[in-house]
Amino acid sequence: MIPMLVIAGPTASGKTALAIELAKKIGGEVVSADSMQVYTGMNIGTAKPDEAEMAGVPHHLLDVVSPDTDFSLARFAELAHTAIADIYARGKVPILAGGTGLYIDTVMENRPLSENSFDPALRTRLQSEWEEKGAEAMYAELMRLDPAAAGKLHPNEKRRILRALEIYFATGETKTAHLEKKSEKIYDYFVFALELPREILYNRINRRVDAMLEAGLLDEVRAVYAPLRGKQRTALQGVGYKELIWYLEGRATFEEAVELLKRNTRRLAKRQMTWFRANPSIIWLDGQKPSAALCEECIARFRAGKGEAR
Repeated sequence: MIPMLVIAGPTASGKTALAIELAKKIGGEVVSADSMQVYTGMNIGTAKPDEAEMAGVPHHLLDVVSPDTDFSLARFAELAHTAIADIYARGKVPILAGGTGLYIDTVMENRPLSENSFDPALRTRLQSEWEEKGAEAMYAELMRLDPAAAGKLHPNEKRRILRALEIYFATGETKTAHLEKKSEKIYDYFVFALELPREILYNRINRRVDAMLEAGLLDEVRAVYAPLRGKQRTALQGVGYKELIWYLEGRATFEEAVELLKRNTRRLAKRQMTWFRANPSIIWLDGQKPSAALCEECIARFRAGKGEAR
């Protein structure tokens, strides 16, 4: 298995600085696990590291697609696995770093992805059968073929029922068997997360929002929004962008938009912490310590093989 370091934590906790410090110390390269940093032109609002911050450390999965393109979890996992394998093949240490918990867990655990599609004709056929036979008949069919999957679903959960049937007819396996087969562990990971007292973290967030605005965040949002006006795009829903778009659309004053941005960023941090606290593999670090001290702690655990390596 490929050895890999994972640096997680809420927004504004210092993940980027720690990942870069680690990479410099152990000859690593960073793979970003941030659902918004994949978009070009979205730099300030996503706290994307610039060349000076990177300090010569190669970063992967930044600026992958334009904001006009929706970016899926499946695409991220594909690119991340490729980047990690390449980093390791060149004798470097992969460091997966970011705050998007779902992205981190999916790659770290090599989880199967429901976005994986099979034969489009099969999907169309199953959709037609649902319309023709109805929910009860299709649920009964799933109960016959894959009772374990059916037992976890309500008969009206159309999308999930069709998905389970699609897996069965496409692979000849039940959904459970298929997912177990696809979840082979490929990384020997050590996952660390930064933790800060809530008051300190929230103060950091508020200050960072102010700094982003001073750095030109509003102009960046204007540039991203202009060609996408009237379109439904994932990039426009990012915290830091949707709030200022409300201002540009006249749905909020500038002051209201800024306060909303700060509040939503704090709420994002809270959700991130809830996600990471549910992971028993995480080794928690005191985010108030200097990054150099945190770096040494991570390296010591990594080299000693301690902690919850999977």
